[in-house]
Amino acid sequence: MLHISKKSSIFAPKYVQTPKNMKKLSLFIIALACVCAHAQETRYIGGDISALPLYEQHNSAYKDAYGKNISDLITWFVQDCGWNTFRVRIFVNPTRADQDGTANPSVCQDLAYVTALGQRIKAAGANFMLDFHYSDTWVDATHIQAPAAWKGKSEEAMADSVGAYTRRVLTALNEANATPDMVQVGNEIMYGLCGIKVKPYEDASSNWTGYLGLLKAGCNAVREVCPEARIIIHTDRPTNSGYNAYYYNKLINGGVDFDVIGLSYYPFWHGYLTDAQVANKTDKNNLVKAINRLATDFPEKKVHIVECAYNFQYWPSKGVNYDTRDVWTCAADGNTSIGISGQYNFVKDLVDALKPLENVEGISYWFPEEAGNGDDTNWNTSKGTVIVSWQNRGFWNENATQSGHAINRTGQITGGKTAADVCAPYYMGKFVGFEPQGITNPSANEGVRTVKMFRNGQLVIERNGILYSSDGKKL
Repeated sequence: MLHISKKSSIFAPKYVQTPKNMKKLSLFIIALACVCAHAQETRYIGGDISALPLYEQHNSAYKDAYGKNISDLITWFVQDCGWNTFRVRIFVNPTRADQDGTANPSVCQDLAYVTALGQRIKAAGANFMLDFHYSDTWVDATHIQAPAAWKGKSEEAMADSVGAYTRRVLTALNEANATPDMVQVGNEIMYGLCGIKVKPYEDASSNWTGYLGLLKAGCNAVREVCPEARIIIHTDRPTNSGYNAYYYNKLINGGVDFDVIGLSYYPFWHGYLTDAQVANKTDKNNLVKAINRLATDFPEKKVHIVECAYNFQYWPSKGVNYDTRDVWTCAADGNTSIGISGQYNFVKDLVDALKPLENVEGISYWFPEEAGNGDDTNWNTSKGTVIVSWQNRGFWNENATQSGHAINRTGQITGGKTAADVCAPYYMGKFVGFEPQGITNPSANEGVRTVKMFRNGQLVIERNGILYSSDGKKL
């Protein structure tokens, strides 16, 4: 709250309240209120950690930038990285299998699982984002199947099931002190939900009436049980402004009550980030341009990147639409095609590009806890204990050692560099203004923390009692 001293001119006895002065004062107060309201808006940074309990069950240890084991990853993300939001998916009756029936232990998030993880998130003081799939396995742009128990129902009955199920889950979470702060009514649902198909543009095969009925049932249930929660509608064509405009206008005009436009953004599927990166490309679409268009088309809606990721090894071999390795190169890793520095540079560019955009309220990274297949008690990998195959997009090395999985960092930490300069999850905290305490080179200084301070307006780093300038030179 802003406090104005009674000694200021606007309260002085000699201040004459002429109409002209009163008009200026009114304009000042209005402008001040707008500034304060904007300053109080909450921003969110974090990730989808739906598989974390599985890794914990299979003894997967995580190591921080010091090389020390992390006892609780959620607490570490909050305290060391400044993360304030964690996303968890939920299935109706999880099959532990992919859409094609292939066994996949990570498709296991039922109500009991989600409740326990939600309690941990809330206990850590973070925001809890719940992602309803309304299915027994993955729902995405190409898979919109209903759960087995709902198949064959009429549109009206399906909508009733969506509403009843949403209320039941949220009521249980409320009673368990795991109330979600944000709720996704569906996961990547631009093309349909529960078997009811639509298209971003009008098509004879689209059933918008039935589809909107499902969304309204889900959103109304959220408003009823968790009235303070922010409702997110999540789609997967982030750089296609025409699709986004048509789709979200359909929802608004159809009476769907939601707060946030949720987007997935994977560069290898969706393209580049900024105008500068597409200057010499045929396709000029990019994420920042599309988000600015959303601000124009839907000024009352915030935008949250609810999924994003970039590989740190093994460039995706299937379904790649864009080769962005020309922007996020990895020569520093001795590999010009894909590597840790490329992943880090993607995260850094994403945060730096989206932070100035006022309509962007959050960024959530997909599967940051990924650490191979999970480790047994002898630390050797056990095929298929957590995930069927590596995605190579998390923040830890997939290859386990007896002491755990090392965090991805772009090189040695020397001079005045801090953890935020070399590790992606630390840097993400900058989106919400979090500055992690600096660290030194663990190998050279055994993890002694660096203290940053300002002296005579200049940043000074103290490490082991020695002062350095911000560029690492000894003072």
